[in-house]
Amino acid sequence: MKLSNRILEIPKYIFSRLEEQKNKLCKNNVEVIDLSIGDPDIRTPDFIKEELIRNLNSENYYKYPPYSGVKEFKIEVANFYKRHFGVELDYENEVGVLIGAKEGLAHIFLALTDPGDYCLIPEPSYPVYNFAAIISGCVPYKIYLSDKEDYLPNLGKISPEVCRKAKLFIVNYPNNPTGACASLDFYNELIEYGIKNDIIIINDAAYSNIVCDDKYKISLLQAKYAKKIAVEIGSLSKNFNMTGWRIGYIVGNKEIIRRLLTIKSNIDSGQFIPIQLAGACALKEGDNFIKSMNDIYNLRRKFVSSLLNQKQIEVYNSKGTFYVWFKVPNNFSSQQFCEFVLNKAYVMLTPGEAFGKAGEKFCRLSLTADFDRLKLAIDKICEVL
Repeated sequence: MKLSNRILEIPKYIFSRLEEQKNKLCKNNVEVIDLSIGDPDIRTPDFIKEELIRNLNSENYYKYPPYSGVKEFKIEVANFYKRHFGVELDYENEVGVLIGAKEGLAHIFLALTDPGDYCLIPEPSYPVYNFAAIISGCVPYKIYLSDKEDYLPNLGKISPEVCRKAKLFIVNYPNNPTGACASLDFYNELIEYGIKNDIIIINDAAYSNIVCDDKYKISLLQAKYAKKIAVEIGSLSKNFNMTGWRIGYIVGNKEIIRRLLTIKSNIDSGQFIPIQLAGACALKEGDNFIKSMNDIYNLRRKFVSSLLNQKQIEVYNSKGTFYVWFKVPNNFSSQQFCEFVLNKAYVMLTPGEAFGKAGEKFCRLSLTADFDRLKLAIDKICEVL
């Protein structure tokens, strides 16, 4: 068979590789505590599930949805942004519906770039950015982030030649894997940079409301002139514990959204109508749930960080997401440390190098387990160090 060489540049998705290692141990009757993947342990709240069930009995629930998304969901996205961020959105043109944020992130490269275009991609970062750029035929240009600069890109270090070649710049705050948050001052600087250099700015805001304090709950669209050059991609997965539901949105510049929806209309047929309507209910009625989840994650973050610090493990002072990002002991690479912990303590973590070379010597731990399980996991790790 004549096959595409494009796939040869893409390694197996890191989380599927971790799952294979875990399954081998489980087949030998070993109980593994999995703190590698960001999949909430607390179920979707009942009021959202009940709304889904109610809409399964509505007329025409089974039919194709509108390509841009159902009106009710788009209106509630706009209302959510007005309520939480003070951002006004025209729901008809400045809101689009996605089958989860990951799908939108993958397709937006096809919508906005041509083969050979540079895409500015932070590192460490969610692996999908890099792979989506490669699949689209683009050149991923890495912008290395450092804990010394709070994992914010230093825009002054990007050369003018790279700026000329770049079509888009993707950022991610609150940040996966580090938990770093951006300030409004940084967003204003980033938007000014994008306008000056004619580079589209995209913020992956999948964890937009998972923050340790409301002062870190900031949208890119709050920046001055953001709609001229930028969009933000969001998800209900982490904010409302709906990872498997696959429902997200894109907001901001209407021309960017129009182009993405053109790609999507030729690739998918949208998300199931009752899921979109349940998502609208989540956005409308879920503010208290978000607060309760932040309270839980903040307690877990402090608890785990304290336990690791007692073992002289350096923990980054994250302000958002439900991850703890920490330095591995000096005698390990991040991959070696995760393999050691998995095989000796039966705890699964994610090596920092899974997020790019800039993640080396770090490790990501997910807080998606209850206190007892988190304590057991950290105790097991500390026992073998």
